[in-house]
Amino acid sequence: MEIIGRQLGAVVSRQIMFLFLFCWFSLVISEQFHYSFPEEMEKGSIVGNVGKDLGLNVKELSARNLRLVSSVKKQYFLVNVNDGNLYIKSRIDREEICGNAPICVLNFEMLVENPLNIFPLKIEIQDINDNSPLFVRNITFLELSESSLPGARILIESAVDPDVGINSLQKYHLNQNQYFILSTKENAEGNKHAELILEQPVDREKQSTHHLILTATDGGNPMRTGTTYIHISVIDANDNPPIFSQEMFKISLKENIPVGTLVIQLKATDVDQGINGEVAYSFTNVPNSVLHKFSLDSRTGEIRVKELLDYEEAAFFEMNAEAKDGGGLFATCKVLIELTDENDNAPEIELMSVSSPVPEDSPVGTVIALINVYDRDSGPNGKVYCHFRRDLPLQLISATNNYYKLLTKESLDREKISMYNITVTATDEGSPPLSTNKTIPLVISDINDNAPVFEQTSNVAYVLENNPPGASIYSVKASDLDLNVNSRITYSLLSIEEVSFSSYISINSQTGIVYAQRSFDYEQLRDFELQLKAEDGGSPPLSSKASLRVFILDQNDNAPGILYPSLGSDGSSSFEMVSPSSNIGTLVTKVIAIDADSGHNAWLSYQLIQATEPLLFQIGFHSGEIRTARSLLEKDPVKQKIVILVKDNGQPSLSSTVTLHVVFAETFQEALPELSNQPSDTENQSNLHVYLVIALVLISFLFLFTIILVIGRKILESKEEATVFQPSDLYPKAVPRFSADYNEGTLPYLYQPCAAPESKQNEFIFLDLNCQKSDIISSDNAAVQLMSRQDTTIISETSTFPELVQLLIRTLSVAVHQFGRKTEIDLTDCQVHRRPTSRLKQTQELGLKEP
Repeated sequence: MEIIGRQLGAVVSRQIMFLFLFCWFSLVISEQFHYSFPEEMEKGSIVGNVGKDLGLNVKELSARNLRLVSSVKKQYFLVNVNDGNLYIKSRIDREEICGNAPICVLNFEMLVENPLNIFPLKIEIQDINDNSPLFVRNITFLELSESSLPGARILIESAVDPDVGINSLQKYHLNQNQYFILSTKENAEGNKHAELILEQPVDREKQSTHHLILTATDGGNPMRTGTTYIHISVIDANDNPPIFSQEMFKISLKENIPVGTLVIQLKATDVDQGINGEVAYSFTNVPNSVLHKFSLDSRTGEIRVKELLDYEEAAFFEMNAEAKDGGGLFATCKVLIELTDENDNAPEIELMSVSSPVPEDSPVGTVIALINVYDRDSGPNGKVYCHFRRDLPLQLISATNNYYKLLTKESLDREKISMYNITVTATDEGSPPLSTNKTIPLVISDINDNAPVFEQTSNVAYVLENNPPGASIYSVKASDLDLNVNSRITYSLLSIEEVSFSSYISINSQTGIVYAQRSFDYEQLRDFELQLKAEDGGSPPLSSKASLRVFILDQNDNAPGILYPSLGSDGSSSFEMVSPSSNIGTLVTKVIAIDADSGHNAWLSYQLIQATEPLLFQIGFHSGEIRTARSLLEKDPVKQKIVILVKDNGQPSLSSTVTLHVVFAETFQEALPELSNQPSDTENQSNLHVYLVIALVLISFLFLFTIILVIGRKILESKEEATVFQPSDLYPKAVPRFSADYNEGTLPYLYQPCAAPESKQNEFIFLDLNCQKSDIISSDNAAVQLMSRQDTTIISETSTFPELVQLLIRTLSVAVHQFGRKTEIDLTDCQVHRRPTSRLKQTQELGLKEP
């Protein structure tokens, strides 16, 4: 009692202490703790001791699960529950966390449990001068016109310093020079920017560029600086007009000069720069006839022949040209052109007839075109000859005066060259000779002379089994060098070895995509081969073949099938009988299972997932052997239920289960009560009561009828001979609904009503006397006749009372069968069964298999 009192006192003391701490923490929760430290501290640095500052016992921090809670994704701090210190976990950059904010504060909560409490915590990160002012560009390019007046301002891009306060950008400094000074301004946000102010006019002719150095400094200690180089280019002013090299240009041209020929290139110079030094050329005060004959390039000053010049039309041309710069200043010159008479009539080519397109299988010597060539000149200048390039499979033959025939000299191949641009040149014999060119396009038409060619003649496709019907499994591609309909390829399937695979796969005749016509099963079909055909649309069509071998890949689609122990025909579980004195490791049975899959999918493992006594049995993981793990104890049930899981190695894994009942008994007679002793449900009990009541009524009625019959027969003994009552008289053989052997046998069974010792309802026990099965024959709406084929029941004057009772019991069986069709009588050789339908259903639910 003294010990119990001390324990109760200790419990009360702890409760009072916890209540006091809870009240104290409730007061502390409103307080807010604040830490501050400079950024860029090393990892592992101590910020503070939160355990001590919160007034917590350092030894209880781990038990109370002290932790730091924050909405910040990145964890910058770490609490050590052993000493209560708050450590820096990762690099802390104030500019990265808070940007340009003047004050950088992180809010956290310290959470403790047992009792639960939370403490606000603020951590201020102080700025250090770890960033230098930085200009966006290291070199800044500026332009300034030489006509700019003193006082002109040039804005310069500002430097940027991520630091805040005194560590941020404070001032700018410009190197010493005689043309520019620096002006610094500050906007409303406190940002400083610099401007250049022109002090003296600049002269491009004296100095075209100016180089300055701008430096930005912050206020940190030590001070940091940033520098940019300023490159100022002085823009020229337009103060010089263009100047031609000479005031008049005189040129002599032949009248047969070709169009586009350069006549002369005018050249004017301007000492200014930029747009002020760019000169544009143009004609001024020139008649339209001159503009039709000549062109002047405004950029280069080139004068070219625009149309053919004819000495007979005009022998002299005069024109004025102007050169103007971008500032509007200009200069003029005069151009004089004289023509000389020459062989100015070039030959003319006329295409009289042409056959295009030409089939590529045209024979050598086929006439392609007929050409007429003539020249308006006379004499040697009017004599013309024609020719074209010699690397063409064609030739030009003179037919008659001024006519030429163009014909083939080699075989044509459209797949190599599908079109020829034949340039025929006609040249006269003038001095110099004149020539005319005529281009004749010749198209080569296609014929079907190329068969389709597969990219691969041997193809392999891999398909997972259980594929959806209609899925694409492969794609083939064939090409045809021909054109249009001759290259239009149609794909089809060709079966090999006189086997048709049309029910397996199909192919899109246009695209060559191969589809699965059905879902493949690796266990039924693992691979097959067929041929693909590619046929073009030519006439006659050409084709080629390729092989396709399809391999079906296995999937884990088959659960393990259990061969032993197997279920009964009615779905009941099987049982095994084991001696109660079995030693440890005694083999009870072996679960045998197979998997229709292959490879890893067919590797099986066995597990014991349920047992009446889990420690009584063990199963081999790979062998499936069920053995006793210990000896049977007196408290262990004699009947054990075991559920075994058989699982394969597929992904995902598939499994099957089997239920086995193990009865510990030395002989079958000892195991039989355990197998037959099954509890009945309320419905069966109620049904059996009904059957018993009906049976009792019928027995009473038949008993009275039998007594009356016996008394009547005794009275008639002295008057009539014995009368034999045959069942065949009552039910003739002609009635087809009765068995043919009905009147040839009797029912060789004895029925004994009894009560089950462990059940609350009565049951019937059927004893098989002669160890033979009986036939059960039912009529549509009448009684059920149970007959054997060995004897005939005869009611006569020699009938004994037991025989009459036997007949009554037969009639009782008929009644029971008629009013309870769910009852099934199954008699086997020298065995005892209780099998109402409800009892059978219960047996199946329990997973038992009848012996």
